[in-house]
Amino acid sequence: MTTTFGTAPGKKPKAKGAAKVHTAKSKGQFAVFWLMFRRNKLAVVGLVIMVALVLCALTADFITPYYPNDQNLQGAFQWPSSDHWFGTDEFGRDIFTRVVYGSRQSLFVGLASVAISCVIGSLLGLIGGFYGGLIDNVVMRVSDTFMSIPSTLLAIAIVGSLGSSMRNLLMAIAIAQIPGFARIMRAAVLKVRSMEYIIAARVLGIPNRSIIMQDVLPNCLSPIIVNITLSVGFAILSCAGLSFLGLGIQPPTPEWGGMISTAKNYVRDYPYMTIFPGAAIMLTILALNFLGDGLRDALDPKMR
Repeated sequence: MTTTFGTAPGKKPKAKGAAKVHTAKSKGQFAVFWLMFRRNKLAVVGLVIMVALVLCALTADFITPYYPNDQNLQGAFQWPSSDHWFGTDEFGRDIFTRVVYGSRQSLFVGLASVAISCVIGSLLGLIGGFYGGLIDNVVMRVSDTFMSIPSTLLAIAIVGSLGSSMRNLLMAIAIAQIPGFARIMRAAVLKVRSMEYIIAARVLGIPNRSIIMQDVLPNCLSPIIVNITLSVGFAILSCAGLSFLGLGIQPPTPEWGGMISTAKNYVRDYPYMTIFPGAAIMLTILALNFLGDGLRDALDPKMR
């Protein structure tokens, strides 16, 4: 009997290609997602920037040399230096400290308002798209009504009528974004509910609730995840815009839009007062757009 050295008798040696395929399959869906995501260098840059911003917001008490509302009138209008990296404002407050603390307000408003709008809008779109009929018509017509009003104007109207507070600000930004989430979820549900496995589940008598939670919703999350990143950017811009108009977060609480609103009176003589909070807004929105593009490519099966 002929024996092949280095292998057990009666077993064929595994091909290298088969081993690689088995290893790739064992990595799971997350590994495939991460492999696709990291190919987009700008998306990785956006992720790094957002992680850095979140860390700055969480550790603002430890990484800033001053308190955000400490005033030093003798040190007002100082240009950027080793003592004040971003300079000081009209009250002598350290702008770097206020920009870092302002990230807390902007990120909180962005994430909280999008969470509210995502849950409500996705639920409405899920129910309307799955059941159709009168329910779908009512949901879509209400969404059309809200989408006919410019989002920023709608937010200004809500905050202006209810008053300036964190709760009203979150409510205004969330209401402005609910129709977008409802439409995206409805479009995804309409595509999924015509699949054969959904039809088979209905024929087998599986309750609609189980079909929605186990089969429909998991297959509709990809466009929602991508839209979340873009919506957070819109929410941060809306928060900054409302604060700039005096309808958002009120002074002396540090917030990027409010800082620009105060600094606009000194922009000719001390432009640094508007440059740094404006750069923080721009960098955050740019990072979120890069991150959204990377998520879209990584979650799209056609790109794999």
